[in-house]
Amino acid sequence: MNQHPAGQLLLVGVPGTELDRDTAALYRQVQPGGFIIFGRNITAAAQLRKLIDDLRDVSAIEPIITIDQEGGRVSRLRLIGNEPPSAQQLRDKGDETLVSHHGQITGRLLRLFGFNLDLCPVLDIAFDDEADNSLRGRCYGNNVEQVVRLAGAFNRALRGERIATCGKHFPGYSSAELDAHHELPKVRRSREQLDSEELAVFRQFLTAVDSMMICHGWYPCFDREKLPASLSSTVVNELLRRELKFGGLVMTDDLDMGAIYNEYGLEQTIRMALGAGNDLAMICHRVDAITQARDTIAALPAADVDAALQNVARFKARMAPPDAFSESAFRQLDDEVWKLRVEVLGAERASEQSPEDGKRSPVETY
Repeated sequence: MNQHPAGQLLLVGVPGTELDRDTAALYRQVQPGGFIIFGRNITAAAQLRKLIDDLRDVSAIEPIITIDQEGGRVSRLRLIGNEPPSAQQLRDKGDETLVSHHGQITGRLLRLFGFNLDLCPVLDIAFDDEADNSLRGRCYGNNVEQVVRLAGAFNRALRGERIATCGKHFPGYSSAELDAHHELPKVRRSREQLDSEELAVFRQFLTAVDSMMICHGWYPCFDREKLPASLSSTVVNELLRRELKFGGLVMTDDLDMGAIYNEYGLEQTIRMALGAGNDLAMICHRVDAITQARDTIAALPAADVDAALQNVARFKARMAPPDAFSESAFRQLDDEVWKLRVEVLGAERASEQSPEDGKRSPVETY
């Protein structure tokens, strides 16, 4: 087994609902640091747990196993159970205890399946609830105080169930005028505006979340030349790490999104992502490219990878093992999701699942 440590700096997708022989061999050889599960990987409760157990089995080092389980339409587990209320639906209800309960149920569900990281909470401020930038329904507030209070309640509850959390989308994505799944948006916010709103939220979570996800948005106030925040040393190294002193794990958003895929080659993307200060480069769809990505990392200067390897190892040292799985335990938790949904939306609306966003990319929203 090739256990070159460079693979530990990759967070990769899985192509199907089971681990076939060729994919298992690829993962054994590359040894990714973690795996992200999408709807395409889920057909049944027992199937999902087996897939995750198989991913752990091919990993020489315990892997990060993550998912986007936010609530509403960005809830991968709704494919096999009830859809939890979205952040906006919880915000509209205005009851912080319901947000906390949502976090507790989510944490227990994820541990049952073997996850150790949830890619949330969304810390973006909803300046426009109807903006077509992939965030519709996903924001906990329209102002700093509301996001800090409600996202904080969800975050504390999730961590209380020993699921690690991820603040996203740094440094604040909700003013983006385009969806980064398609192309790179230009975020026309001044540093003063970011400081007073978006960054005011993130500052409150610097020691409260276990990781941060960097968005694919171009911020001219940080980089004059067109450059995604996810590949920007100014945003990651200088702002998040040095100025704000964030000490947790830092990851890119999916490098297979159009904002990146249409602009940069794979090797260039990986070099820029690690050079900017990210610990994990996320590749959700081009699974056949992860050997090339690993080899690119292995060829980087030690200064670009040593700190990242240490940060990944430090994060993994705190991960909690999964709970024992049973179908009955899942059904009981899924019933709790339904009751929460009814409490938030009312019995009539609860039966209506969120529609898919018809304008979004074929790749899944995160």
